[in-house]
Amino acid sequence: MKLNCIVVDDSAIQRMTITKLVNESPNLHLVGDYANALEAKKCINHHEVDLIFLDIEMPLINGFDLLDGMKVKPQIIFITSKADYAVKAFDYEATDFLQKPISKERFLKAVKKALELHQLRNDSSENLGEAIIIKSR
Repeated sequence: MKLNCIVVDDSAIQRMTITKLVNESPNLHLVGDYANALEAKKCINHHEVDLIFLDIEMPLINGFDLLDGMKVKPQIIFITSKADYAVKAFDYEATDFLQKPISKERFLKAVKKALELHQLRNDSSENLGEAIIIKSR
C-alpha cells in the first residue's frame, strides 16, 4: 500500500528535507511539493492525495486556511516550528504534528501512524460495504 502525498512548505530547505524523507519511504508516493497553499490546492483538485505534509505559517494562505477551503480532507501531518499550533492542529483532526527541525525517526513514526489510519479506514469502508450488501437481500 502506498499513500499519495504532497509536501507544502514555503521554506525550500524544509521542503527539500521532507521530500527526501518521502522519497526514501517505500510506502509513500510523492505527487508534488509546493511552496504555497495556492499551488497545493491546484494539485489537490487534479490528483488523488491521501496525505499532506503541511506547513502552517505561509504567505498568502496559511495551512489552516487551505484546509478550511476543502470539502474532503486527506490526512494531514502538520509541520511547524511553533509548538503552540499543536492544539489547533488537532482541532483539524491532524494525523500528526511534526515540529521543525524534523528528525527522521519522528517523521517515520508519523508516517507509520498515517499508514495505520489509512488501512483502518479502508477496512472499515469495506466492512460497511459488506454490511450494506447483507442488509439489501
